[in-house]
Amino acid sequence: MIILSWNVNGLRAVSKKGFLQWFAQASPDVLCLQEIKAQTDQLDESLLHPNGYEGYFNSAEKKGYSGVATYSAKKPLDVKNGFGIAKFDSEGRVLMTDHGDFLLFNIYFPNGKMRQERLDYKMEFYEEVLKYFESLRKKGRKLVICGDYNTAHKEIDLARPKENEKISGFLPMERAWMDKLVARGFVDTFRQFNQEPEHYTWWDMQTYARQRNVGWRIDYHFISEDLLPHLKNAWIMPDVLGSDHCPVGIELVF
Repeated sequence: MIILSWNVNGLRAVSKKGFLQWFAQASPDVLCLQEIKAQTDQLDESLLHPNGYEGYFNSAEKKGYSGVATYSAKKPLDVKNGFGIAKFDSEGRVLMTDHGDFLLFNIYFPNGKMRQERLDYKMEFYEEVLKYFESLRKKGRKLVICGDYNTAHKEIDLARPKENEKISGFLPMERAWMDKLVARGFVDTFRQFNQEPEHYTWWDMQTYARQRNVGWRIDYHFISEDLLPHLKNAWIMPDVLGSDHCPVGIELVF
């Protein structure tokens, strides 16, 4: 089972850059998108129901902001938007689909760069969503948590760690939450297969950072440890253009 995840920085924008052709060619079992910046009534049929897929959407209340979408070739057993806390759910950041063998979380984690208030919001989101994950784990569910985490975990995960130690996205407290996620039994799938530097998923467009590969790895698939026997591969797709992020993928075999 192939699961791809991509922050598209606007679904309508990326659809004008060959998104549907790429999607058809990649042909994953599930595709999770973040930052779709659209309500369903703003999307045409080709984006609501791409060939062979059912689309599920959690849009932010604020138009043109945030939002996630999950396309699945096989209908999930259950679909749930949000995780029960209004101030987070209103921003359309979490979409859960039940695939039987596991629950798949498609998440656009908050960005804390704008101001202290948003950093506080991000850190509270982190803590509350982790509690939610743990409640599901206690019920025996296996979890896949994919999306834009908006934090580079370790120095290897960004091109210029020293220069960014005081920037949200690489703050000690943000990285400490990633450590906590690992300590609670979740695994960074990409690092199971690749321990090399210079593998990134986001580049600043204004400074043409992508051409120089001065990037950050902030898009991940974390899985609960009990899915490790089923994990066959994990990868980054830096050659896929259309957004300031690139897609990331995993393969699970059951």
